[in-house]
Amino acid sequence: MARIIAGEHKGRRLAPVPSNGTRPTSDRVKESLFSRLEGYDAIQDAVVVDLFAGSGALGLEALSRGARTLEAVDRAEAAFKTLTKNAAAFGPAVRVSKNTALKHLNARQGEPIELLFLDPPYQFSEAELATLLAAAGEQLHEAATVVVERDARATEPAWPPTLRCFHQKTYGSTQIWLAEPARQEYG
Repeated sequence: MARIIAGEHKGRRLAPVPSNGTRPTSDRVKESLFSRLEGYDAIQDAVVVDLFAGSGALGLEALSRGARTLEAVDRAEAAFKTLTKNAAAFGPAVRVSKNTALKHLNARQGEPIELLFLDPPYQFSEAELATLLAAAGEQLHEAATVVVERDARATEPAWPPTLRCFHQKTYGSTQIWLAEPARQEYG
């Protein structure tokens, strides 16, 4: 059973999504990832978007640790139902959307994204991920952090020119990349 590890909602249990087609983030990976994100000051008061949210574990963890708002997106019916149930306990700071990640980004309005989680399902191709990362670049705050979670056998994402990967770590069968908006050199 997934749970919130730290913060205001520490210990809160989250209803899981069916395992068919999903890759839930283990507590060990989540603990390490959030420790690093807190070290980068990427969570406090952040506008968070969790695409492929599943149960909402990553985005809701960020809210528990001090993020300002969360947009949690998943298109799978079972995941959406679970996500809606889990998000209810977090109040109006959470907006849940049943949509594809790309459609959500293309239609999104509002404050720039400061923390973006991308944990696509197994069958999501590298080309689809590259398209999504390019679309996300236009929505990011200049100091945003992008978290991409994939299977450990996956190749590094094809980063668009608007993003720069600054960290990669493998945890057993899970691989995490952290990226930020690329700084434009003027001169």
